Order: sequence, then structure tokens, then C-alpha cells
Amino acid sequence: MVVKISKNNNTASLSYWELKNYFKTFDLIVVGSGIVGLNAALAYKKINKNAEILILEKGFLASGGSTKNAGFSCFGSVSELLSDLSKIPEKRVWETVKMRWEGLKLLRSIVGDKNMRYQELGGFEIFDSQSNFETCSDQLNFLNKQLHSLIGKKNTYSVASDKIKNFRLKNISGMLLNKYEGQLDTAFTMDKLTQLVHDKGIKILNNISVNKLNDIGNLAELESNFGVFKSKKVIVAINGFAKDLLKIKDVEPARAQVLITKPIKNLKLKGAFHYDEGYYYFRNIDDRVLLGGGRNLDLKGENTTEITTTPKIQNRLENLLKTMVLADTKFEIEHRWAGIMGVGNEKKPVIRHYSKNVVCAVRMGGMGVAIGSLVGKEAADLV
Repeated sequence: MVVKISKNNNTASLSYWELKNYFKTFDLIVVGSGIVGLNAALAYKKINKNAEILILEKGFLASGGSTKNAGFSCFGSVSELLSDLSKIPEKRVWETVKMRWEGLKLLRSIVGDKNMRYQELGGFEIFDSQSNFETCSDQLNFLNKQLHSLIGKKNTYSVASDKIKNFRLKNISGMLLNKYEGQLDTAFTMDKLTQLVHDKGIKILNNISVNKLNDIGNLAELESNFGVFKSKKVIVAINGFAKDLLKIKDVEPARAQVLITKPIKNLKLKGAFHYDEGYYYFRNIDDRVLLGGGRNLDLKGENTTEITTTPKIQNRLENLLKTMVLADTKFEIEHRWAGIMGVGNEKKPVIRHYSKNVVCAVRMGGMGVAIGSLVGKEAADLV
């Protein structure tokens, strides 16, 4: 066995057994252990039962958004869809929505609703502008007709302004409901997916940063901070971090910032909530308000892979709590964090061959929870 030395090689600290098990030639290496990467590995193993598969992850946990998201199982709020239809070819918008719906069904079938604490409590979109609310309300029949043809569900969207007082929301002009939207526990979901991967004999190595990918003949070599890994096939599933490794167009990182309050007595929120074309979102989790978003305040500044929070956006999130979500309730912020999404000029994922032995599966458009399982499966099918 020969281990190729890379610029920052750390294999000298490894034993014979470690070298033998992790530096052999694999049938498939997946870069990224998020929802897409784990599902890609599972799907490939289902097709190729004897395949040797390795997943490489640069973080202690999945580094992008899979363990840092808000736990929304959504597939499109009204204002977001109407905005997309004004900028993106209609066919692609509906193709993407259908992929999100099919992805959610696949995730639920693989993990199980109980294992990810899934609840279908509906998704509410709130408006602080009467004119915007009326514009979106006028399009409900059109959208419901389209969704019926796509997912087979009738009357997905409806007006729900009568529930505003029940949730104690303030300064709201109107509210719409997507009755098929749900929510889940991100940690339970990822834990179960990881367990399923381990149960199939798929190996995961954390704290491995892949710095360069060389596709040579019938093998791909992945240069990392811990030596060079070899594989017959590679799937790159690092979403917003893709440009760090691949020369790929129209995939940019987008940081999503989040905060969560301490527990609040008699919290009336129930369901998942969207605001301002989906740029803001909040929900009740363990009697706390989880609120995230705001990257539209600084799109250029949030086009980064730096996982940290900023005062500008965090102050805006707190202001929304004070004026709209918890206007009559005292609260304290317990924790803040950020995750990295992958976005582009359109929201349909990029699933294609990057080179002969390498497939990329990136650009979830902020909908990784919904679409990620299907993207991983399609990447495995393409390999």
C-alpha cells in the first residue's frame, strides 16, 4: 500500500490499520456530510451493495446548513414563488417546487416522521403591507391550480388573517396559509441519517478539508489536510462551499443568521412563519422563538463562507421580535448562530458531471431540508 504525500500531509501520525482502512481506493467518496452528502451515499449503496464508500467532512459536524438550519420543511411561500416567477423561466420554477416536494417525501420515508420529530402544522406567510397582501391573495387560485397539478394536493394556499390575533402577532396587515408545510428537529434528523449511513458500513471522516480535486484516468485524487484520498467516483456535496473546490459558475455562498430566545411562558405561535419573500422566518421550538434571515439587508456582505453573526442583521432580527412577533411579551436572547447556504441566479439545484469521475450536487437555494434528499439520490444515480 502506497500513501501519496500531499503538501500538508499528516499521515505520519496514523497507524497501519488506519492507513489500510481509510487510504485505500474507494468506489465512491462523497465530499460533505450534510443532507445531500449522506443521502447520496445511502442511495449509491442501495444501488451498489458491495461498494466501499467514504464521506469526508471538513467540520466537527456538517459545516454548511444541514445542522444549522431552522428546521422548516417548506417548498415555497406565495410571495417567494411570485417573485421567482417574475425573474426565472416558469418551467424551472415549477420543476424546482416539484423537486422540493418530492425531496420532502423522500426524506420522510428514509428517516421517518417520528425520528425527525416531524409536525405538519402549516406554514404561514405574514405581510406588513396591505397592497402586497392583496397582490399575493389575488394569485391564490393560480398557484393552487399549479400546485394541484404538481403535487396532487388541492387548495394548498388560503387566506388565514383571522388567526393573526391567536398568535399575538402585531403590525400585520394579512396572513396566508400553506397547509401542507411542516417542521422538524434538525438534530434528530441528521442523527438518524448519520446512523443509517453507519449501519450500511459507510465510513465518515471529520475534520478533513479537501483542498484540490484531480480527475486522472479512471481515478480521482482528493488532496486534503490529511493526505491524498483516492476513489473511482466522487460526489461533491458542499453546496455554498463549492467554489472553494470547483471552478463552477452561478453557485455562491449565502450566510443565514439565526437567533433563539429563552423559553417563553404561554407562547402562542404554532406552525412555521415566513415574511418578506421568505427572507425572514420564525417558529416555536421548545417554547422558544427561533427567528432567522435578513441577508437581504446586505446581500454582498452575506455572500461569504465565514460562519459568524453580524450586529446589523442580528439587530434587525431583534427588532422584528419586538415589533411583530413578541410585541407584548418580554424575552431574552439565549443564543445566536449562522449557517452557509448555496444560491445562484435561479433556485434549481446543479446536479451534473464536473469531470469524468466527479459529479457535483450543489445550490440548494436555501431549501436544503426540502430538496436535499432528492438531490443526493439524483447525484448517486448520475454517478
